[in-house]
Amino acid sequence: MTSIRETRRRISQGRLGISSLISEALSRVNSNESKNSYISVDERDVQRQIADLASRPSGFLRGIPISVKDCFDIRGYRTSMGARYYFETGSRKERDASLVERLRAAGAIITGKTHLQQLAYGLTGENQDFGNCLQVDRANQLTGGSSSGAAASILEGSAMAAIGTDTGGSIRFPASLCSLFGYRASIGTGSWSGGYHLAESFDTIGFLFRCLEDAQLLGNAIFGIPIENRRRDRPVRIGIVSPDFFHDAEPEIVNGMRRWQERFSACECETFDATLWSESLEIYRPIQAYEAAAYHSGHFDEFEEPIADRLRWGASLRDKEVEELRGRGAVFGKATAKLFERFNFLLLPAAPVSRLTNGEDTGPLRDLVLRYTTPASVCGLPCLALPNEKGGCQLLGRKGGDAELLAFAEWLCATRTANERETHRE
Repeated sequence: MTSIRETRRRISQGRLGISSLISEALSRVNSNESKNSYISVDERDVQRQIADLASRPSGFLRGIPISVKDCFDIRGYRTSMGARYYFETGSRKERDASLVERLRAAGAIITGKTHLQQLAYGLTGENQDFGNCLQVDRANQLTGGSSSGAAASILEGSAMAAIGTDTGGSIRFPASLCSLFGYRASIGTGSWSGGYHLAESFDTIGFLFRCLEDAQLLGNAIFGIPIENRRRDRPVRIGIVSPDFFHDAEPEIVNGMRRWQERFSACECETFDATLWSESLEIYRPIQAYEAAAYHSGHFDEFEEPIADRLRWGASLRDKEVEELRGRGAVFGKATAKLFERFNFLLLPAAPVSRLTNGEDTGPLRDLVLRYTTPASVCGLPCLALPNEKGGCQLLGRKGGDAELLAFAEWLCATRTANERETHRE
C-alpha cells in the first residue's frame, strides 16, 4: 500500500510517470463486485487533465488520482445526486464546483463522479437507480453510504483519495465498513459552491483515504487547513466514551475500541459519561428531513422508498417545531463543548456493526448507526475515522479544531512507525 506522499516522491524523482499511474487507475474503474463505483467517467477528459498538468505549477496532489462524489459539479458532467431523475433532467455543467477547482489547482487528476445513495440520504450504499454498491474483496458486502462509491473507488485502486460528504455518518460509516481512514471536516470548512446539500445544518465535506500519513497533506490541499508540527509538548488528553454507550455493539467493535485505546497508551485517557448524547438523534432527524424536503420539494415521487417517505415527513413538520429543535441543538452543542475543556479528543465506535450484507433488511440499522454518529453531526465537529480489520472507531475534535486533529493523525502515524522500528530491532 503506497501513500500519496510516497507516490508524489516517486513522480518528482522521475521514477513514476503520471500517465502510467493514471492508466493503471482507470483500468480499475468499476471493478468492485457490483461494477458501479462510479456513476460517470470520461476517459478523454482524464487524458486532457494529464495534458493540462504541463502548463500548471506543481501542487501537493500533482498527478494523484482522486474521485469525487456525484453531488459536486464537474465541468462537462451531469450531477445526479444519486438519482436518475436528476441525471436525466439536468444538463452538463459548464463549470467546476469550488472544491473541484481546488483539487485541479493542487494538480489532482479527477477520475470521475462516484456512486452515492439517492440524495446522499442513507447509510447503506443501496440505490435502486444505480444499483447497490458492493465492496471489492468481501463477497456480497455493501460499502455503506452515502459516500459509497468514494469508498469503493479506493478499495478497487481507481483513486488514492476520494471526496465524500458526511451529514450523519456518510464518510465515517463507509470508512468503518471498508477498513479505510476517513475525515469529516468541521461544519463550514470548504466551499459548497457547485455542490448540492442534503441538510445544510449538518452537511460537511471530507475525504476517504488509505494511509494515515496523508491526512494532513489532503486537509491542506483540499481545505487549506494549515499543516502543524506534530511535536507535542504536553500529553494529549483523550476522552474514551463509557462502555454503556456502545452496549449494543458487536464484539468486533468492542475489540476495536480496545485496540485503539492501546495505540493511545502515550496519551492521558479517561472515560467520560455520554448520557448527554442521548437526545442527539431526536434533534438531528427532524431537522435533516425538514431541510431535505425543502430542497427537493415537488419531486418526492421521483425517489425510492423510504427516502420519499422521509421527505414527506419532513415537509409535514412545522417551522416552529424545527426552530425549537434548533434551540435544543444549540444547548446540546454547548454541553458537548464542555467536554473539550477536559479533553483534546473524544474516542467512540463509528458504528455498532462491522458489516452489511447485500439483500438483507437494512431498515432497522439506520437509527442504530445514527445514535453513534449524530452527536458529532449536531455539534458540527471534525472527525477522523479510524479503521480496524472489522469495523472502526471515530476520533472527535473540537469544532473548528481541524488542524489540531489532523496534526494528531500525523503524530499517530509517526508513533506507529517508530514502534514498528523498535519491534524490528528486537
